[in-house]
Amino acid sequence: MSFWSSISFNLAVLMNLLVAFFYPFKGVRGGTLEPHWSGLLWTAMLISLAIVIALPKPHGIRALIASTILRLIFSVGLQPTLFLLGAFNVCNKIIFLMSFVGNCGTFTRGYRAMVLDVEFLYHLLYLVICAMGLFVHEFFYSLLLFDLVYREETLLNVIKSVTRNGRSIILTAVLALILVYLFSIVGYLFFKDDFILEVDRLPNETAVPETGESLASEFLFSDVCRVESGENCSSPAPKEELVPAEETEQDKEHTCETLLMCIVTVLSHGLRSGGGVGDVLRKPSKEEPLFAARVIYDLLFFFMVIIIVLNLIFGVIIDTFADLRSEKQKKEEILKTTCFICGLERDKFDNKTVTFEEHIKEEHNMWHYLCFIVLVKVKDSTEYTGPESYVAEMIKERNLDWFPRMRAMSLVSSDSEGEQNELRNLQEKLESTMKLVTNLSGQLSELKDQMTEQRKQKQRIGLLGHPPHMNVNPQQPA
Repeated sequence: MSFWSSISFNLAVLMNLLVAFFYPFKGVRGGTLEPHWSGLLWTAMLISLAIVIALPKPHGIRALIASTILRLIFSVGLQPTLFLLGAFNVCNKIIFLMSFVGNCGTFTRGYRAMVLDVEFLYHLLYLVICAMGLFVHEFFYSLLLFDLVYREETLLNVIKSVTRNGRSIILTAVLALILVYLFSIVGYLFFKDDFILEVDRLPNETAVPETGESLASEFLFSDVCRVESGENCSSPAPKEELVPAEETEQDKEHTCETLLMCIVTVLSHGLRSGGGVGDVLRKPSKEEPLFAARVIYDLLFFFMVIIIVLNLIFGVIIDTFADLRSEKQKKEEILKTTCFICGLERDKFDNKTVTFEEHIKEEHNMWHYLCFIVLVKVKDSTEYTGPESYVAEMIKERNLDWFPRMRAMSLVSSDSEGEQNELRNLQEKLESTMKLVTNLSGQLSELKDQMTEQRKQKQRIGLLGHPPHMNVNPQQPA
């Protein structure tokens, strides 16, 4: 479908180029190309065809299409070629629309939901415009170029920057209209004579009546001459030309004769002028009594309407576009650095056995999950396995608990290996500690035995009154 959509857009661009360069199609007709240029064009078409057959690349296909279209233009004419391109575009869009209807689940959702789908209505309108360009007028093809806004998200954000905060923009515009209305009332009451604008009259508006009047006067004058004298009379003397001052006065108009005209003048010329309504009004003299009031009037309109209100509207649009651009960048960043299935970020896979790219391509490939969901939907429920039955029930309940949220097998295995290493280290430390405890317990038992022996000796000495080696009297002979 994306391929067919690209074909439609490229055909729209090509047809608009032909219309822009050659309309009204009088210069290019069939058979107007010279023989050597015609042979060169045939050669280019055959070479591009050989390239496409040998190496089917996009550039070769584009060259073949361009040479074929040029050959058709100079063989059958520009209008028949444009008609063929338009007919091919209509057929291509019909195929696209049928595929779109089938892929969006017409039989499961129902025709009413399908018809009320905004995207379906957009493609249907595209098909109608293609048909109008084919059967009504070629200028309708220019509307197909707006498909670029639909295809490019950046241009779509430009449109959304105006429509998202549409309420704020409309209220600010209403404030601008209120200010314009107030300034129009002030201008009508005090500066009505200053609303003098130069106008450029069309020549037919003044030339036709004067020409008709001169012809009538000349005809009447000649009839009178023929009746009275019977001779040919010369035409009456031409009127004197208007002096430049009268022409200048004639090319100026008072545009504030009514309040409605004042509102239209202030709204049209005031908002479009860089300095406000003062740029288009009469330049007053400093000796006039309302000169100061006129200066204040021009400055107030400039500051309140041009600087404040219009910049408020521009600021809302620019801020909205900046927010949309930041949201787009954030989405792209999330898609690049976060797994769609488990939600783990790229930094979780640093210094691990599996990289983030391998994880999203092999371990948690989102298309594998989609294929599994489709398998569960199309498979007979009587042939479900245990996991398939569980997943089918979850899908029916719109429950995503079967997704491995914030979990991955590669991280679990690496974490278990780390835990085993830690347990091994702890076991070694525990064994060394047990050895130390055993040595200390042996030393304590030895100290206990020594203390027991010393206590027994002290008790024996206390019972005899003197130590055992003092029993022999040293004064008695041996």
